[in-house]
Amino acid sequence: MAAIGHRFAAPGMTLMQKLGAMSWGLVALLVLTAGLGFAMLFSAANGSLEPWAAPQMVRFSVGLFVMVGLAMVDIRQLQRWAYWIFGLALLLLVGVELAGRIGMGAQRWIDFRIFQLQPSEVMKIALVMALARYFHGQTSEQTRKWTSLFLPAAMILAPTVLVLRQPDLGTALLLVAGGGAVMFAAGIALRWFAIGGAVALGALPVGWHFLHDYQRDRVLTYLDPERDPLGAGYHILQSKIALGSGGIFGKGFMGGTQSHLNFLPEKQTDFIFTMLAEELGLAGALLLLLLYLLIMAYCFGVAFRSTSQFGRLLAVGVGVTFFLYVFINIAMVTGLIPVVGVPLPLISYGGTAMMTLMVGFGLVASAYVHRDVEVPREPGGSV
Repeated sequence: MAAIGHRFAAPGMTLMQKLGAMSWGLVALLVLTAGLGFAMLFSAANGSLEPWAAPQMVRFSVGLFVMVGLAMVDIRQLQRWAYWIFGLALLLLVGVELAGRIGMGAQRWIDFRIFQLQPSEVMKIALVMALARYFHGQTSEQTRKWTSLFLPAAMILAPTVLVLRQPDLGTALLLVAGGGAVMFAAGIALRWFAIGGAVALGALPVGWHFLHDYQRDRVLTYLDPERDPLGAGYHILQSKIALGSGGIFGKGFMGGTQSHLNFLPEKQTDFIFTMLAEELGLAGALLLLLLYLLIMAYCFGVAFRSTSQFGRLLAVGVGVTFFLYVFINIAMVTGLIPVVGVPLPLISYGGTAMMTLMVGFGLVASAYVHRDVEVPREPGGSV
C-alpha cells in the first residue's frame, strides 16, 4: 500500500531507523479521531474538561506512547509473547469470575486500587495474537484439515463462555466474530463457517432461555421500541430523536438539546455518536466515519504488505476488531441491532477500551515497521 510509506525495517535496524519507518500517517489519524472525541466529551460536560475530557486526554497520551513503544518491538518477540499474553488475559477473566467488581448489574472489572481493569477488553487483542501465532505455525495444507480447528475453537470458546457469565453478550459476540475473522484470513475452509452459522441459528431457541431478563427486553425492544417507551425502549427512542433532529449540519457544538437537557442517556459512553450527530449533523457523522474508514484501510494495507503470516493476521485481526467496535456501536444507537454495551472507539469515555485499542494499533505498527522481517514458524525455529 503505497500510501503507507516506502521505508521498511530489517533485522539490525537502530531505534532511530525504526522511528523513521513508523507509520506516522496512522498516528495522525488516531490523533484526529481522538481529538474529535475530546471535543464531544467537553461538550457532554457542558463546556468543562472534567470529569471526562481531561482523563481521556491523559489515557490517550499514555496509549499513544505505548503504541509507539510496541511498534519498536521486534515482531518475532511479539510472536514469542502471544500465548503468554493470551494465558494472562484468560487468568484475568477467571479472576473476574472469582473476585470481580460488580457495577451496573454486571461483574466485569477487577479493582487494582490504582485502576480498574476490564479483562474482556484485553482478551480481544490477546485472542488475535494467540490465533495469529497458531496459524503462523501451520502450513496451508495443515490449515485446511479439520483437525486444525480444535485448538483455535477452544481459544475462542473458553474466553467467550467466561465473558457470557459476567454477563456481557456484546463482548462475547465480538470475541467470536473477531476470532472467526482471523480464522477466515488464515484460510479455514468456508464450509466450516457455514456449519458453524447453521449450528448457531439452530441454537437460538435454546439460547433464548439462557438470556437474562434485561437481555430479552433489549431484543423485544429492538423488534418494537414503542412497547415500553418510558422503560426498556427509552434509550433507543431518545437516540433516534437526537439523530433525526441534527439534520445535515447539526444544532452546533454544545447546542444539542436532547443531550444537554439530559434526555439522552449515557451520552459520554455508549450513545456519544448520537450526541455527535445531533450537534454536528450528518456532516460530522460522515467525517467521523471517514476517519474510521481510513484507519481500517491502514490496518488492511499493513496486512497486504506484511511478508509473514503472523504480521498479516495481527493486522487483519486488529482491523476487524476495530470495525466491529464501530459497527456494533453505531448500529446499536441507530436501532439496527439491539442495545449492547460496546463503546465507540477513540470517542467514548473509558480507560480499558482506549488502552486495548492503542495496544492493538501498536501491534499493527510493529507489523508494518517489521513487515519484511522473516518470522520463524516457532520461536527459535526455521521459517
